[in-house]
Amino acid sequence: MMIFTLFSKYTMSLSSPQDGLPVAQRYWAILTIALGITMAVLDGAIANVALPTIARELNASPAESVWIVNAYQIAIIVSLLSLSFLGDMLGYRRVYQAGLALFIATSLFCALSTSLNMLTFARVLQGFGGAALMSVNTALIRIIYPQRYLGRGMAINSLIVAVSTAAGPTVAAAILSVASWKWLFLINVPLGAIALWLALRTLPDNPQKATAQKFDIPSAIMNALFFGLLISALSGFAQGQNGWLVLAELLALLVVGLFFIRRQLNMAVPLLPVDLLRIPIFSLSMGTSVCSFCAQMLAMVSLPFFLQNVLGRDEVTTGLLLTPWPLATMVFAPIAGRLIERVHAGLLGGIGLAMFAAGLFLLALLPAQPGDGDIIWRMMLCGAGFGLFQSPNNHTIITSAPRHRSGGASGMLGTARLLGQSVGAALVALMFNLFDQSGTHASLLLAGGFSTVAAIVSLSRMTHSRAAA
Repeated sequence: MMIFTLFSKYTMSLSSPQDGLPVAQRYWAILTIALGITMAVLDGAIANVALPTIARELNASPAESVWIVNAYQIAIIVSLLSLSFLGDMLGYRRVYQAGLALFIATSLFCALSTSLNMLTFARVLQGFGGAALMSVNTALIRIIYPQRYLGRGMAINSLIVAVSTAAGPTVAAAILSVASWKWLFLINVPLGAIALWLALRTLPDNPQKATAQKFDIPSAIMNALFFGLLISALSGFAQGQNGWLVLAELLALLVVGLFFIRRQLNMAVPLLPVDLLRIPIFSLSMGTSVCSFCAQMLAMVSLPFFLQNVLGRDEVTTGLLLTPWPLATMVFAPIAGRLIERVHAGLLGGIGLAMFAAGLFLLALLPAQPGDGDIIWRMMLCGAGFGLFQSPNNHTIITSAPRHRSGGASGMLGTARLLGQSVGAALVALMFNLFDQSGTHASLLLAGGFSTVAAIVSLSRMTHSRAAA
């Protein structure tokens, strides 16, 4: 009872503070963000484990059932920037609350689906809800936390995304061990209801809205076509689809991209934030983010094949051997969030990415018959480096944008993550096609290369900061 009395005391006002929320309301607000983002990120991977069961129950082929995953991811990436733009216009709180409501309703729709087409359509709608949550979450953190403590808020967000991404298969396996696949989606209903109730009570409004912005429908359509074609081409390339079809998609991508970017360059406040990409520190930080998530996906997708097919570990052991990575990220992300208050983000990011690259190269150089300990400490080094880099990098992306463009920066941050993961997954397929049994080794070397380049770029941000000063 005392908890709810204190909760009410600190959540009566929804007006946005000039420099963060009061401490008690701040904790409730960040809990709201954590619940929403955890559900949205988990649902990107949680269905993978259940695909064979879902396909069997809905009388679908394995190839057709993949669309249960693809539909969700494509819906997110084609709508992310449009929704972040609306957040700048209408308010991040409104977009987040609407996204939660849609996510809850469509999760129920997914659970009640009786055919593959019905479930795929429900997943598209659920993806739009997830995109609304991802598009403004870091923009909301910027107004939830005081400026001097913003790094801590970004660290919590990085921690949530990293752990949710890694924990997806484990959570799915736990649910499926006691219930049907429908509960993968039904679990979102009570959790989402709690998050929505909290969102209505605790989330602050934008301190300023970009009221001069006008939502440009042609830009939104071209944005959806551009990213939709990009993901389709990458997926087709990874799955060995007809080369002429992939080439046609790439040509269409080039044409749409040309017209899309030309239109954005002529707009005062573009949907694709080319105005923010003109800020050197922002564009450099975006590049390091794409490279880091590409490297992460190269490792996380390829390593299970090595552990099971080459070393002969079973599924449970494989999961346990991969776990030190997110655990180390959990430890180092909050540390990095506090260090950003005293240490330059470019230096922190450079050190973190160098550690990440070292871990990846050391995994590639594993002995022929490594012990579990040989694998575990290398995984921990990767996770520690990734955690040390990600929080300061996200902090830089958000704070380098003007406050009224926080939604655009937040949308670009989410886009960088999804784009990096999509490219990384496609590159894993290419490495296995080119090098067969050595595909994991090649993927880890390539991932280490991406991380090394990103480390150099991250360190260069220190020079740009001094020049700007």
